Amino acid sequence: MNTISSASRQAVDFASQRGELAAIIDRYCGADGSHPTPIPGLTFFRQSSPSTPACAVVKSAFGLLVQGEKRVVLADQAYDYHPQRYLITSVDLPLLAQITKASPAAPYLGLALDLDARRVGELISKLAAAPASPASLARGLAIADLTAEIVDAALRLVRLLATPAAIPVLAPLIEQELLYHLLTGELGGRLRDVAIKGSQSYQISRAIQWIKQRYAQPMAIDELAGAVSMSKSSLHHHFKELTTMSPLQYQKTLRLQEARRLMLIEQLDAASASHRVGYESPSQFSREYRRIFGAPPLKDIALMRQAS
Repeated sequence: MNTISSASRQAVDFASQRGELAAIIDRYCGADGSHPTPIPGLTFFRQSSPSTPACAVVKSAFGLLVQGEKRVVLADQAYDYHPQRYLITSVDLPLLAQITKASPAAPYLGLALDLDARRVGELISKLAAAPASPASLARGLAIADLTAEIVDAALRLVRLLATPAAIPVLAPLIEQELLYHLLTGELGGRLRDVAIKGSQSYQISRAIQWIKQRYAQPMAIDELAGAVSMSKSSLHHHFKELTTMSPLQYQKTLRLQEARRLMLIEQLDAASASHRVGYESPSQFSREYRRIFGAPPLKDIALMRQAS
């Protein structure tokens, strides 16, 4: 009698679960793009063709692909992302992302679930003490092999869309289970560090939120360092270690992203958008915009509208 190995059974189960996830996401997404769901913090994504590289600020989140492939670039490091792996961003990060495999017959399909540092901290307090993290910070983005526990919890969460009345009761419970598997998995240390008060990752996470709230104002490094109880040198070193950029570079990226949104969605002209996000020199804005997005503002927005 032929027997099926546990590895073969797991592969079959994974394929079946991914197939069901793909069917739900595809059914929910009527068109290409991002689609928020009735489950708070859960967003679906669909794209029927490969994309050009695009810069975006990504929240702290758990990401899962069920069909297609994607490449994410943080500074000088590229991460290839496919249905056998999952992604975590432990802090808000400006990333360059490109869908590398998608077609009308087999579109890119995925989901992202926002990670709440408060809920992470609450769950950590219930877990056994973890080994101390190394002195150096890991980057705020990582990819690891998917496990049966993670994909099972994600599937049960997505299934709740078929029973909206159950979402307020069951979604928080399933999210906590998913978060437990993430915290006890390969990338759990990154999430723990950001949620534990007093850790360097936690302080940098606070610094990121400070910058996001004041991104249109002139950068005051002394004030920022004081707000997160760090020296200027320590702040600069650890901020760059976690995000791959300095606080000033991070602020600049946020400004350019918001200016792009203002021009594309609110139809502001380049001068008005640059002033709104804190630029005093339109020529400096145009130079830095082109460096990030590959084209000057007017041409970039025209190309994006044409693509849409």
